[in-house]
Amino acid sequence: MAGNKAGRGLAKAVGIDVDERYKSEPSVLLDSATATLQSRSIDPFYETEPTVKEYLLEHRPTLAGAGRYIWSLFPFLDWIFHYNLTWLFGDLIAGITVGFVVVPQGMAYALLAGLKPEYGLYTSFVGFILYFLFATSKDITIGTVAVMSTLVGRIVARVTEAHPEFAPEEIARGLSVIAGAVLLFIGLVRLGWLVEFIPLIGICSFMTGAAISIAAGQVPKLLGVSGVNTRDSTYLVIINTLRALPTAKLDAALGLTTLFLLYFLRWVCNYMAQRQPNRKKTWFFIGTLRLAFVILLYTLISWLSNRTITDSKKAKFSILGTVPSGFQVHGAPKISKELISAFAPDLPATIFVLIIEHIAISKSFGRLNNYVINPSQELVAIGFTNVFGPFLGAYPATGSFSRTAIKSKAGVRTPLAGLWTALLVVLALYALTKVFFYIPMASLSGLIIHAVGDLVTPPATVYQFWQVSPIEVVIFFACVLIMVFTDIETGVYFVVAASAALLLLRLAKAHGSFLGKVDVYRVSSDVSEGGEATATSKREAFLPLERRDGSNTSVAVRNPYPGVFVYRFSEGFNYTNTAHYMDELVAIVPGTIPAPVAAR
Repeated sequence: MAGNKAGRGLAKAVGIDVDERYKSEPSVLLDSATATLQSRSIDPFYETEPTVKEYLLEHRPTLAGAGRYIWSLFPFLDWIFHYNLTWLFGDLIAGITVGFVVVPQGMAYALLAGLKPEYGLYTSFVGFILYFLFATSKDITIGTVAVMSTLVGRIVARVTEAHPEFAPEEIARGLSVIAGAVLLFIGLVRLGWLVEFIPLIGICSFMTGAAISIAAGQVPKLLGVSGVNTRDSTYLVIINTLRALPTAKLDAALGLTTLFLLYFLRWVCNYMAQRQPNRKKTWFFIGTLRLAFVILLYTLISWLSNRTITDSKKAKFSILGTVPSGFQVHGAPKISKELISAFAPDLPATIFVLIIEHIAISKSFGRLNNYVINPSQELVAIGFTNVFGPFLGAYPATGSFSRTAIKSKAGVRTPLAGLWTALLVVLALYALTKVFFYIPMASLSGLIIHAVGDLVTPPATVYQFWQVSPIEVVIFFACVLIMVFTDIETGVYFVVAASAALLLLRLAKAHGSFLGKVDVYRVSSDVSEGGEATATSKREAFLPLERRDGSNTSVAVRNPYPGVFVYRFSEGFNYTNTAHYMDELVAIVPGTIPAPVAAR
């Protein structure tokens, strides 16, 4: 009461009448409602308005709330104490299966980032080790991905051109720490819901455009042609590659056959899985191992051709070269103000890609496997991984679509499966680096093109978007074309701007509808006895008077009572569409009110 008196006193001092809005209400309204309820022996309930004090008390932090928040930061505590042998077996199979894929992919994607191949293995190892602590998705895998690696490669090339004093790995590690810190902050303050503002069509268009750009950039290495700047716009890369075709080398034979073999093996496994449903799981695992099998096959061919050399530059075709054994990079990354200033313009695009890829993939597989992820907690996971990963040589990492799909189909049970994958990565780092020396570069390019092909949105999906919202398909193709004729970063900014513009347009230009009454009858009949249908009950329903909603136009819709209008908002009533809704109401209501009603 004291607080209420103080508030009224302050309002009076500054000339505010706190009871002004009550003066316009009919004085008999409350008395009439009370009398009606009491006449039917109903005790009236008067809802009180909330006060500032009540609001502050409701939202004040509590010790119990702080405890729940801290517990929510470590979701593994909810399931780790129930871990059993069944879960262990499922995680072991899934983790090892993903491990056979992540080793060749990690090295290939590191080359996309303009780094040495071992940095891809460092990044993959850290992602698998740290993610399970904060994970709300059992399926997703954090590590090197094609789109993020390509973006990092562009940033590294741009920064080293302007600042030669910075090494590529120094730029990549510094970018990871800063971007991870931003993501960690967003996750800790639970702002993951911001991701919902990016529509699915925006994500699909971005992934499609990025996949086309990545694939086009790998074709020169696939064919062994030189003199093509793969950092140019995609259309220029395609044109320059066609011009350089006469300079193709022996690499083309390795690259093209690698690509053909990868697709052929996938087709065979899918075909056999359909022909032999009882062995579907077996064919899935065989298909998953095709990446490792093909890379090992061409590594063997390369070794047979170059086994007498010790310098990769003397090989008959481009090979990977020396990969250091073990973890050669450890310790805090060197981050200076000059370095941050150098990559700061590209930081928003980096953060966007990290968020979109991870959240979109984790949500998709959550729906597929009947569980719900926490977007804010997932941002904590990738933020923590990207902040501390560079201490072991990692560069920006996020969720991988291909490896997540493999992990899900392999029957993963918990995020702990990543530890088994990390074990395989460590084994590769310490025992297989001499084998990596002979991996053909053209085969790695074929692997990348094969992997990013799954990121292209199929025409059937685009057609479904067209059926739902044609304007979104326009945005889809606009984004893809922008990424083809400019770069990935411009496509990122266009997706964000177009998504925001579309959202605001739908809110600001939302069309409501005036409703009328129709009679709805409940009809029943005994079909088994061939009886006639009879109406047993009737109720009233409301349909739009304009009949633009696809309802049956042969059904007669009656206007409500004279002077009564029923208006349905298609969107929430807020400041963006207030004027538009009021214009619709004013345009219809005054001209249709009967004269006697209007006179009152």
